[in-house]
Amino acid sequence: MANSLESARFLIESRMRDAAKGDAQARYDLGVAYSCGTSGVGIDLVEAHKWFNLAALAGSEEGQHCRAEIADEMSAREVAEAQRLARAWLSQTAHRAAA
Repeated sequence: MANSLESARFLIESRMRDAAKGDAQARYDLGVAYSCGTSGVGIDLVEAHKWFNLAALAGSEEGQHCRAEIADEMSAREVAEAQRLARAWLSQTAHRAAA
């Protein structure tokens, strides 16, 4: 169990660093991790939609496709929350980059 948690933590931390630099593939990978439970990451459709949305914004066609696909499994409220979280992440990342 600890190994699975360490693996999930490493995946998330390494991909987050790249995602913050604008890496569309890293953002897509995070969406996949949260949508499928990759490497012990807990499945979270709101978080997955957020990352697919961010990947799409960075130019990922796969991100666009997966975002649309996963939205079909979510309520309107969940999609709105995912969009809010994506905007907040972009805002926080921009502030960190400017600092």
